[in-house]
Amino acid sequence: MKLIEQILSQSNLKEAIRRVKINKGAPGVDKRMVEELDSYFRKHQAEIKDAIMKMKYRPQAVRRVYIPKANGKKRPLGIPTVVDRVVQQAIAQVLMRIYDPHFSEHSYGFRPNRSAHDAIEQVLEYLDDGYQWVIDLDIEKYFDTVNHDKLISIIRERVNDKTTLHLIRSFLKAGIMEDGLVKPNKIGVPQGGPLSPILSNIYLDKMDRELEQRGLRFVRYADDCNIFVKSEKSANRVMKSISSWLERKLFLKVNATKTKVVRPTKSNFLGFTFWKTGEHWHARPGDDRKSKLYNKIRELLCRRKAAAQPLSLVFTKVNQVVRGWINYFKIGGMKYFLFKFSQWLRHKIRVVIIKQWKLPRRIYTNLMRINKALKCNFSDEDIHKVANTRLGWYKRSTGHVVNFLLSPKVLGISKADRPGLVDPLEYYLSRR
Repeated sequence: MKLIEQILSQSNLKEAIRRVKINKGAPGVDKRMVEELDSYFRKHQAEIKDAIMKMKYRPQAVRRVYIPKANGKKRPLGIPTVVDRVVQQAIAQVLMRIYDPHFSEHSYGFRPNRSAHDAIEQVLEYLDDGYQWVIDLDIEKYFDTVNHDKLISIIRERVNDKTTLHLIRSFLKAGIMEDGLVKPNKIGVPQGGPLSPILSNIYLDKMDRELEQRGLRFVRYADDCNIFVKSEKSANRVMKSISSWLERKLFLKVNATKTKVVRPTKSNFLGFTFWKTGEHWHARPGDDRKSKLYNKIRELLCRRKAAAQPLSLVFTKVNQVVRGWINYFKIGGMKYFLFKFSQWLRHKIRVVIIKQWKLPRRIYTNLMRINKALKCNFSDEDIHKVANTRLGWYKRSTGHVVNFLLSPKVLGISKADRPGLVDPLEYYLSRR
C-alpha cells in the first residue's frame, strides 16, 4: 500500500476527524466549525480523496491570529480550516508512525509518551553528573524560517511518495490570510495546524543527530534546546560551532542576544530554573512563571469584575488556573512559594466575598451564621465592628475575624452551587 493510500484510508481519516473534534479550536477562513465535520465528510470525502490522489487538492490559506507570550510579545499562529486540519492530522498520524521510532531519545516535544517533565528529569541527570555549564540555544523565529526545499528533501529520505510530498508542500505554501489579504508563504511552517509539530521535529532531528555524533549531552523540546558541558571554555566553543552549523546546514539563524552560556541557576528551560542542595540539583519554577501566575489571578480577581460574578464561576476559574499551573510545575520545589501564594490568594478571595455581601447588615448576618456554625465564639460586638467599619474593602478583609471565619477550611467547602476553593499548597503536596 502506498503511503498516500495509508493517509486516505477510512480508518485513518476517521481517527483524524475524531482528534480534530476533540481538539476543537477556532474556525479557519471559511468559518466552518468542527461540529460540521461529520456531515461535510459524508458528502465530500470521495471528492477530497480524488483531488488529493490527482494532486489537485488546494488547501485554503490559514487565518493569522496572535497570542500573547510570557515576555509581553505576541506569537503568530496560523489557523487552518477544519477540513484542512483533518487532512493535516491524517498526514501527521502516518508520519508519526514512520518517524517517531527513529527520533533522538533526547527529543521530548510533540511526541507520544514524552513530556516536559521527562525533559527536566533528563536535565537534572546531566547536572548531577557534573555537566554544569549550559548552552541555552535560541533559534530565531524557528517556525517562521524553516526552509521548504530543505524540509522536503529531509522528508524524502524516508518518504519516497510523490503524491504525499506534493500534498505536504501544498500545505506549506497555502498562504496566510491577515487583514483580509492572502500573503504567499514561501518559507516557514505556520504554527497552529496538526502537521507543524511533526514537521518541526523532522527538520530538527538533523541537529539532534549532529549533537549526538559530537558526543554532546543535550535536551530538546520543540525548538527549545539546552546543551550541557563541563567547562565554560567548552561551552563557548560548542555554542559558536553549533550556531555556524545551523546556519550552514539547516538555514536557521541563531538569536545572538538570547543564545548564551550560563550556569544552571541562571538558566530557564521550559519555565524551570535549577538549584543545588548538597550533591544534587533540583528544579523549580522560574521567577517569570511565578509572576505570570500572580498576574493571571489578579486578572481573574479584579474586584470590579469578580464581585459581579457568582462565586461558583470565580472559584471554578481560579481552581482551573491554579491546578493547571501546579500540575505543570509539580516536579519542582516550591513549598515556600505556594505557602505565601496561598495566603495571598485567600485574601484576594475574601475581598471579593466581602464586597459581594456589600451591605453592613448582610456582612453581619453572613459572618454571624458562619460563627455559629463553626462555634468560633466571636462576640456579637466583634462581628458588628467588622460589618460596620469604615475601612476599605481591602483592609476590612485583613482582620482577624474575617480571616478566621473565612478560613481555608471554610473556603474549601463545596456546595451544590459552587466548588470549594483549592488550597494551592495542599494540592501541590498531594500531587508530589
